[in-house]
Amino acid sequence: MSDSNRHTVSITLPLEQSDDESLWKSKAAGILSVPVSEIGEVRLRKHSIDARRAQIKVQLRVEVALGGELPPEPKYTPDYPNVPEGAKRLVIVGMGPAGMFAALRAIERGWKPVLLERGKDAIARRFDLAPILRQGRVVEDSNYCFGEGGAGTYSDGKLYTRATKRGPVRKVYETFVEHGAPARILIDSHPHIGSNLLPNVIRSMRETILRSGGEVHFETRVEGLLRLGDGTKAVGVVAADGSEFRGDAVLLATGHSARDVYRMLLREEVRLEQKPFAVGVRIEHPQPLIDSIQYSYKRSGTRHPMLPAASYSLATKIGERGVHSFCMCPGGFVVPSATENDEVVVNGMSLARRDSPFANSGFVVTIEPEDTEELEAEHGVLAGVAFQRMMETLASEAGGGKQKAPAQRMRDFLKERESADLPESSYFPGLTPAPIHRLLPPGVAVRIQQGLRQFGKSMNGYVTQEANMIGFETRTSSPVRIPRDPEKLHHPDVEGLYPCGEGAGFAGGIVSAALDGMRCAEAAIG
Repeated sequence: MSDSNRHTVSITLPLEQSDDESLWKSKAAGILSVPVSEIGEVRLRKHSIDARRAQIKVQLRVEVALGGELPPEPKYTPDYPNVPEGAKRLVIVGMGPAGMFAALRAIERGWKPVLLERGKDAIARRFDLAPILRQGRVVEDSNYCFGEGGAGTYSDGKLYTRATKRGPVRKVYETFVEHGAPARILIDSHPHIGSNLLPNVIRSMRETILRSGGEVHFETRVEGLLRLGDGTKAVGVVAADGSEFRGDAVLLATGHSARDVYRMLLREEVRLEQKPFAVGVRIEHPQPLIDSIQYSYKRSGTRHPMLPAASYSLATKIGERGVHSFCMCPGGFVVPSATENDEVVVNGMSLARRDSPFANSGFVVTIEPEDTEELEAEHGVLAGVAFQRMMETLASEAGGGKQKAPAQRMRDFLKERESADLPESSYFPGLTPAPIHRLLPPGVAVRIQQGLRQFGKSMNGYVTQEANMIGFETRTSSPVRIPRDPEKLHHPDVEGLYPCGEGAGFAGGIVSAALDGMRCAEAAIG
């Protein structure tokens, strides 16, 4: 079929009619000024819901063939050749999206990736979540943050990104689909995979790496660098058991919770920098309440079966600091994301169906380096880490131990009064009533209060006594940046050392981390 007979058109239909292909054809015919009889095959390319008005619309982008069928959908078939004997080696520390996509890119370029992961594989890792949920005991190297797939594996698998200028976003999505993710992520405007599906996708990616000749080493925590005599070039790493892993370059993709890596780098006299981060609470509402607000129907009504669980995104600036929602999980669960036993950290996740009766979101305030100056005398460049840690240990104490989290009803938080009891919650270890308004750092508490009052005006009903404010959300991003050359991407002082992804301060989410991993692998290979 010639290109002149293929067209892509954007159409808008009422929700109830949005699945009717005959209407797609009639709308397309009108846009193209041709009879409906000339419209042949149609293929959906993009799907998004517009709920800004009382009558909900669906915006569709469809590809249309005039007078026939569209060519077969080109199947994404990545070329992962067997790594040749004697290939150069890329040592990759961390098996989150940055590390795994770096490994796949290395294979495509004929290098042998050697992946080191402190935690366990994604399936075995699932069993290590039971102690933190049921006993309040953290398995410190295998938990919601550490293990194959990184923090995103058990945090919903949200793929929406604004990082479209950083690299081939479509390739990231297609790689996930090739390894078992639902093809729907190629169409939805805000795609996600779901924490129940991601482990098998991650396992399939690992199998591709191994089948092509890469190496994977689980339960291998890195504690040192190997460098050439003058110390200016990294050639490998040393694991906790003394094992050495040598290569032609080292890619650090350790995630934002691997604080021991920052301490290791300081011991190795590798320069670090402070950067902004954000802390706050995780807010949990009944999902039907968020549905009724976002889809503009009375609370007593029910969500249309064609509508997904509603989400929201809120952002403002108060007193020169950003205040925003973060990692919103419709139909989700609040989960304990601590990496040590004397701290409480909360995060959110959803399964693929997003059918939990609760909606949750981080609600956080930006912290700039000047906000942690009092901690610099003792902690230096890790002052932001110390700030996070203080909040996490305080949350543990206020919750009463065993990963119980402190919480407060939203209106009580705004009126600065303690809650006698708390609404039901998805947080499995349990909640303890606590004065969140006093436990939060003052500059954070007052900005959250002002933010809630502001957002309550734009989302009528959002401020409610039915919502829990749960402490604390502290791992939104790294408070540390491992600097790198803007063009060559290696550390300015250590050739061959490539800081990568969220832990290095250069990404924020699954897709941007994956893109950064691919980019760093390219830079290392040259």
